[in-house]
Amino acid sequence: MHHFFSMMFSLLAIIGHVSGRSTEGRSERSVDRPYKSDMTVTNGMNWGSWGDKRMCPSGTYAAGFSLLVEKLKGSGDNTALNGIRLLCVDRCASQCGTYITSIYSKYGSWGDWTDAKLCLFGYLTSFKLRVESFQGSGDDTAANNIKFLCSDGEMLHGDGTDRGSWGGWSQYCAGKGICGMKTRIQEYKSNEDNTALNDVHMYCCD
Repeated sequence: MHHFFSMMFSLLAIIGHVSGRSTEGRSERSVDRPYKSDMTVTNGMNWGSWGDKRMCPSGTYAAGFSLLVEKLKGSGDNTALNGIRLLCVDRCASQCGTYITSIYSKYGSWGDWTDAKLCLFGYLTSFKLRVESFQGSGDDTAANNIKFLCSDGEMLHGDGTDRGSWGGWSQYCAGKGICGMKTRIQEYKSNEDNTALNDVHMYCCD
């Protein structure tokens, strides 16, 4: 229990010290780490370009996340989900501490980071996206929200927006847990319908 509260304190420090936003993703740790599989969903949209792959430090795995979300305004240009941040954790025996860092790939320019969601035990192992399909002459938002499944069976529901519908689950991580990601983001263009985050790939590690 002591290590759980230490982990939560570290988590709040990470969330509180991230400031500023741009379409160029950065992370506290980014390493060229081998992975077991590339996990995808079938309902992502295809506006924009893919950001760089970002990986948790070796020996850590994603056990939580937070989202960059623009609340829906009703009228005007809405972008909904703008970014995803994974929280990388090393859960070890009682004689060693708990280590947390955060990673994020490319992200949009609007909204605020939500409170973190964290698996009580285990790591993130699968995900699904809530996506709004092409709206023709209407306002497009693309990805709106995300859910994750933890290795202990717990489901974490993101605090995104509610346009569109949920797609199916990604492949299940056959390794230990999700260890990295990359996101597809539509860059800001004036006088156009902006959508920000369109799709995401997650990476699974042993």
